[in-house]
Amino acid sequence: MKMILFRKFRVLILMVFLIACSMHIMIDLLPKLERRSNAACSCPHRPSEEPQNWGKHRPRSGPDSGWPNKHTLRILQDFSNEPSSNLSSHSLEKITAAGDKTEALKRLEHFAQNSEGKKQFIGDANRSKNVPVKGSRLSALYEHHLYKRPLPTLTDEDTLFNVNTDIRFDPKAAENQEWHTQGKEGEYTQNGELSADAYPNWLRFHIGINRYELYSRHNPVIDAMLKDLVSQRITSVAMKSGGTQLKLIMTFQNYGQALFKPMKQTREQETPPDFFYFSDFERHNAEIAAYHLDRILDFRRVPPVAGRLVNMTKEIRDVTRDKKLWRTFFISPANNVCFYGECSYYCSTEHALCGKPDQIEGSLAAFLPDLALAKRKTWRNPWRRSYHKRKKAEWEVDPDYCEEVKQTPPYDSGTRLLDIIDMTIFDFLMGNMDRHHYETFEKFGNETFIIHLDNGRGFGKHSHDEVSILVPLSQCCRVKKSTHLRLQLLAKEEYKLSTLMEESLRRDRLAPILIRPHLDAMDRRLRLVLQVLSDCIEKEGYANVVEDDLSEPQQTAAAAAAPAAPLAPATHRR
Repeated sequence: MKMILFRKFRVLILMVFLIACSMHIMIDLLPKLERRSNAACSCPHRPSEEPQNWGKHRPRSGPDSGWPNKHTLRILQDFSNEPSSNLSSHSLEKITAAGDKTEALKRLEHFAQNSEGKKQFIGDANRSKNVPVKGSRLSALYEHHLYKRPLPTLTDEDTLFNVNTDIRFDPKAAENQEWHTQGKEGEYTQNGELSADAYPNWLRFHIGINRYELYSRHNPVIDAMLKDLVSQRITSVAMKSGGTQLKLIMTFQNYGQALFKPMKQTREQETPPDFFYFSDFERHNAEIAAYHLDRILDFRRVPPVAGRLVNMTKEIRDVTRDKKLWRTFFISPANNVCFYGECSYYCSTEHALCGKPDQIEGSLAAFLPDLALAKRKTWRNPWRRSYHKRKKAEWEVDPDYCEEVKQTPPYDSGTRLLDIIDMTIFDFLMGNMDRHHYETFEKFGNETFIIHLDNGRGFGKHSHDEVSILVPLSQCCRVKKSTHLRLQLLAKEEYKLSTLMEESLRRDRLAPILIRPHLDAMDRRLRLVLQVLSDCIEKEGYANVVEDDLSEPQQTAAAAAAPAAPLAPATHRR
């Protein structure tokens, strides 16, 4: 009797296992069957009908979906300090050898052969919206002599990539001939020889990076790139791995990529007073405003950022191949499209991001070159906060902490300490307390600028000035002369910082970006910065506080710099 029961139990377990396997196979086959049925049906679906047929949609990945094939998914770009930061949570998005420079170069070569041909990087007539009005305060600022200081002569060691403008790419030498002419306006075709001038704007931005700046002051590529961020068709979306809050990697039709931070707070909302700085929301408008502030301060260390209104259905859900992201979409009781993704904080149904009904604001920050092509070094900020509810960092309890920092490489020589002070002032004007690390391009060694990444926790409180952000300035009492003079200039009525920011932000598609109290807070904080510097000068003397960086262009040694990455193996001269 026991044997019979045991056999029946074994048969039952086997049947359950077979049923489970069958269901798993059916679930995997369902998207293919749906794609076939969708291909057989040519009837269009209106956006208003999509929420009603929610269960019938799956992520598209077929040849007609607009998703680039696997060989065209380049690893040219990256936004954060993690080597795998441009990898999604979906296995098909991952690159098996992200650190393989040869593979990255092959991808770049393939793009060069399949890029946009004769498409001009300068926009159409709509571009005029981004051009400052004649006589504007912003244009007057950029005409000031402090904003016209020339760079030292650039050598091969001073540029991130070396590009011979007399060399043209030969598409016939392409190993992969899968590129086909689309024949549609705005698509990118294989169209004869391609010179460096015909590169897309994101690649021209990368090529322009040098030892001293991410981009030049009056580079028309940057304005054209800002337009691309809001107008290029989105072909794929994936969640960014790592990080505490949801961020999406968006790929465009021209193979450019950007980091999308969705709107979490309205313009009027302030950070709740009981929130710790490390649990604050990351604001999309803070990323946009930080880019404009960085440009007005003439640092030019923040990658271009633009605001965009995104259709969550057509431009995220329907183009993603990230199953983990796709599964978090739902329809709210108010019939709005929502999703929440996966992250450490605020990724749950209670903190879902909802559209109106499927439109959502967000910031798009242009990617930097991929780590495989241009390695970046991550540095711990000496004035990093404890990121603990009760503990304090060393600099918070030791008033002579800066003296210790000054004895530690790379802060004991060069301009690194002064660059930290620049970043401190930048963060204080925004109210950003979340600056735990920073990055530099490894090729340039220690003699280069700091990249100002991840500014989403700025502009959280306009009613409060967090003076602890200024501790590096008050402890070290050091500043560049150029920075000091520009701050004094921006404190004058004719070049008032809030007025310049308001004018600059007006160009963004999502304007207004900041409400008036935030603009006024920047003027108030600027006065506090100048007061701290005035106290330092009074205490230690002008020559001991203000470092003269305006006398002569400073030529930096680059003996240890690695050779620049080549951009084309198959080339010929005209």
